[in-house]
Amino acid sequence: MREILILLRPRFLSFKNRGVSKNLKGRKLRFFVLSTIGFAFWAGTFAIFYRVLTYFQRIEGFGDILAYKLLSMALITFFSLLIFSGILTALAKLYLSKDLSLIHSMPISRGKIFLSRWIESTMDSSWMVFIYSLPIFLSYGIVYKAGVSYYATVAVNILPFCLIASSLSALIVMMAAVVLPAGRIRSVFVFMGLLMFLLLILSFRLTRPEKFVRPEAFASLMLYLKSLESPDSPLLPSTWFFDSLKASLSGSTKSAFFHSALSWSFAITMIFVMNWVSGAIYFRGLSKAQTASSRFFSSLSFRSSGYSFFLKFLSGPTRAFAVKEIKTFFRDQTQWSQIFLVAALIVIYLYNFSVLPLDKSAIKMEYLQNLISFLNMGLAAFVLSAVSARFVFPAVSLEGDAFWIVKSSPVSIRTFLWIKFFVYFFPLLILSEILIIATNILLDVTPFIMIISILTIFFMVPGIIAMGIGLGAIYPDFHSENPVQSVTSFGGLIYMTLCIGFIGLVIVLEAGPVYNIFMTGIRGRSLNTFQWIWLIGSFAIVLVIFVAAILIPMRLGEKKISQDEIYSGRTLTHARNN
Repeated sequence: MREILILLRPRFLSFKNRGVSKNLKGRKLRFFVLSTIGFAFWAGTFAIFYRVLTYFQRIEGFGDILAYKLLSMALITFFSLLIFSGILTALAKLYLSKDLSLIHSMPISRGKIFLSRWIESTMDSSWMVFIYSLPIFLSYGIVYKAGVSYYATVAVNILPFCLIASSLSALIVMMAAVVLPAGRIRSVFVFMGLLMFLLLILSFRLTRPEKFVRPEAFASLMLYLKSLESPDSPLLPSTWFFDSLKASLSGSTKSAFFHSALSWSFAITMIFVMNWVSGAIYFRGLSKAQTASSRFFSSLSFRSSGYSFFLKFLSGPTRAFAVKEIKTFFRDQTQWSQIFLVAALIVIYLYNFSVLPLDKSAIKMEYLQNLISFLNMGLAAFVLSAVSARFVFPAVSLEGDAFWIVKSSPVSIRTFLWIKFFVYFFPLLILSEILIIATNILLDVTPFIMIISILTIFFMVPGIIAMGIGLGAIYPDFHSENPVQSVTSFGGLIYMTLCIGFIGLVIVLEAGPVYNIFMTGIRGRSLNTFQWIWLIGSFAIVLVIFVAAILIPMRLGEKKISQDEIYSGRTLTHARNN
């Protein structure tokens, strides 16, 4: 046990020394902003569940059934998230971490090394689910006026719940690592996870749950609610957790203790089984992980001749960088899996608009169609910003420790950033215009709304991409094992906040003039002088915002990244106050 604690000590010291930094003020600001957002999300989750449960309590006969089914679904979701997160975290900690060669050279047994890495993996994969499940349990306790025994049951069961998921994840990873190199396992699991996620969304959406709110479907709704009484599988750890909480809320202490004992006994058993399996196959998988990784889409080859034909107008070095960017995108298997996810979400997005029951609305259909279309501009732009956060914001960080080559090349930093801008501009512009045009066709909007939507999105796209490239250059992370995770950093948070503000400001400024033009067209009137001034002023401000959103982030990003010194692949930022 002493050796395990020694191996875990650097992790604990990193938390302890997190506040000791030269840039302490910046770290405090970052901690404050992230804590505020995290607490807001925590409080929002509590408020939503509290309100839903309070509403369920007023439904006679089915209120408790719905509340317990919601709790069961939440626990199953948490368990699935823990499994998937545990697989990716265990893979990184046990097979892909850069310090593994150093740790395995120490005079410590492999079993203790494995346990220490598994404990780290468990903490990393479980802490977020642990924290954000608490408001749900708290809302149930308050609504059902539960006593201390309920909260004790939550505390007793949540630890084995996380341990079971983590041990199952480690077993899956170890068995897969014996068959496949660890570098390829991540691609397979990510692809399969995304595929399962998309299938769940598609299956849920194709059931058209909105039909249950229609009076003619009341009989089907009653049958559906009756089916909710059927219990879940007794073999699932989430069911034991649920049964413990349900028994505690009902006042049955003995039943709660029995199901808690089931969870703990299975968790301890799984830890012993996992430890035994690790002794048999872990080192074999680790040795296999040291081999060269192969790409998941290795059969696909991309030649530069096709790119060069379209990039002839660029100079030699600039064209080489542009070709490099395109090749890097197509060779990264994680990008492909994300493309599949985006494509499926677009299909669901368009399907949702095709089944909108606008004909059953009490609001005039023509007005409602155009109102939804106008608001859809903001929604499509938000989808674009989410996609950009995944692809565009990490673009600079993807250069990694080789960024010194970029700075020593005959291509200026400004050109380098604009190359990245245009590589992502055209695909995302096409994606956004497809979204907005297809939804407008489904909504059968007026030509005026169609033109406004197309033009607004056309000018929003470069602003969102420029903010992604610029802020990605201001907050780069060249030393991360997975630069894509930079979107969850402080810089990524600022980027998404600015995107939301940018989109909201444009929509608000356009709303008044567009409404005036639309209503005067319906009533057969013309705009008065005040409305013309309002229209010209609003769209002039919007145009200025578009230009500022493009130029300011790119210039700030160029200035920031130009002040970095590159030496032996490491980036050292100048201190502003010497």
